Amino acid sequence: MATSAEIVEQLIAIRKAERSGPVELATRTGVSPSTASRVVARAGLPRLFELDPVTGVQIRASRRTQLRYEHDAPGDLIHIDVKKLGRIPDGGGWRLDGHDSIDHHSDRPRRVGFDYVHVAIDDHSRLAFAKILPDEKGATCASFLLDAAEFFTNHGITISRVMTDNALNYRRSRDFQTALASIGSRHVLTRPHSPWQNGKAERFNRTLQENWAYRHPFTSNQDRHDALAPWLEHYNYARPHTACNGQPPISRLSPTS
Repeated sequence: MATSAEIVEQLIAIRKAERSGPVELATRTGVSPSTASRVVARAGLPRLFELDPVTGVQIRASRRTQLRYEHDAPGDLIHIDVKKLGRIPDGGGWRLDGHDSIDHHSDRPRRVGFDYVHVAIDDHSRLAFAKILPDEKGATCASFLLDAAEFFTNHGITISRVMTDNALNYRRSRDFQTALASIGSRHVLTRPHSPWQNGKAERFNRTLQENWAYRHPFTSNQDRHDALAPWLEHYNYARPHTACNGQPPISRLSPTS
């Protein structure tokens, strides 16, 4: 049966406004994911990876690998990365006031610094943990790893290996290596200049930006902080994920007593 014009219009409007994937579009409009994909394709809309995650403006596609893999069991590999975000000034700054509010001629530009969002995602289940921290030094990365290990342990996951890039705060930090040893995990490094090897963390970072950090303008940095935990709850326990056959990541874990 043909999809009604009303549903098509609704689906396209959601896709344009929220840049949702086919599974979420299907859930919102009551059609199948394949139908949602066909509607988007027929409308001539660009694919999500071709869009800037902040503005939604179409950009050139980045380098992608055709080699896809998934480890057999939760905990076989945890991807870890850090996403740096500019802090939000009180009042929301230019995202609320507009570009015209920026004083380009000021001798003392307003500096608000950065937040460092540390993320860890399980390769098999896509269950994710994230925490906003003040920096990305080795000791901070080590503390995050221990917190992430506790989170995954509480979900019945024992971490066998941890993948990171070659940054010194991972590769040469004694604190980070000590943390790895304490949880009994082996360190796996990506090849130099090969960020796509840690692609699940990179993809999660983009989802994090699109659906939390830049979902709407925040009036303060604290407002954005406060929105992270509820969004992670939604991501892990409710949000449909294409890698999980349209189910949330928690669906791929065996129930624990």
